[in-house]
Amino acid sequence: MPPLLRPALLPAILLALPILSGSPAPAASVASVADAPIGFASVNALGQNGTTGGAAGPTVTVTNSTDLAHYAGLNTPYTIQVSGRITFDDMITVVANKTIVGVGSTAEISGGGLQMGSTTRPGNNVIVRNITFTDASDDSVSVTNAAHHVWIDHNDFSNGFDGLLDIKRQSDYVTVSWNHFHDHSKTALLGHSDTYTDDIGHLKVTYHHNFFDGTDQRHPRVRFGDPVHVFNNYYRDNSLYGVASTMDAGVLVEGNYFENVAHPSYVGYDKSGPGRLVARDNVFVNSGTPETAGTVTEPRTYYPYTLDNPADVPAIVRAGVGVGKI
Repeated sequence: MPPLLRPALLPAILLALPILSGSPAPAASVASVADAPIGFASVNALGQNGTTGGAAGPTVTVTNSTDLAHYAGLNTPYTIQVSGRITFDDMITVVANKTIVGVGSTAEISGGGLQMGSTTRPGNNVIVRNITFTDASDDSVSVTNAAHHVWIDHNDFSNGFDGLLDIKRQSDYVTVSWNHFHDHSKTALLGHSDTYTDDIGHLKVTYHHNFFDGTDQRHPRVRFGDPVHVFNNYYRDNSLYGVASTMDAGVLVEGNYFENVAHPSYVGYDKSGPGRLVARDNVFVNSGTPETAGTVTEPRTYYPYTLDNPADVPAIVRAGVGVGKI
């Protein structure tokens, strides 16, 4: 069975750690290409043992939006290989137990986007890898409607209309890893709105080894999510801010590299009330001082992980992000 389809083999569960105290985290190595997700998508919860996508089903190759929508909407597992450029408008709904993976380095979805699930059909246990998303008429990827166990990995996102990658409406246990975000403003929203309090208790998301490359804001912008783990990402030339924690969200910003970012983090933003944010072991080059407040539950109470040395993050991330690497 190809490595991409192997079920997650989780390491031994670590002992729970106490609430963060701001102490340094250990430095280690994180591989750029993994067979299974690191972070919240790896957690056994809600009746799901990690995130395996369509590994239990057959593999098909699609070259047009009609076939992509057909297989993405079937109520059985599939690994869907995207070959070449597929152009469409609006959103294609992806329901449970799917892997959508680009072939080689030229797979592209342009004009439209992917939405995990609908109000009646869940988008749980979904993997999206190795695809270039461009010029979406709405969101490039929307994880919504209580979708859980979703892994968004090694993609390239740019030039969307709204968000490049939004996670909202009670979604949970998501990992966003090794993606290149560029040529866009509203990058990664986490939490639907200030008034959508149904998100409380959900939105457990890990962002690691992503390249936020000249994008303006929302890397991520968090409402209610707790805990949210942002580690070993490379922030460069982000004109408005890096991370925003609002509406009592709990965000750990750990081991990242900020370059030319005047506001690495905010506690509260615009009309949204303050959240909680702990920053530790980050590197700041020609950047401002992060805003921090409160305490955050240690992510190790949910999953094990190791950190790359934050000083090495730019080189590691540039070498590993985006398409053509898996």
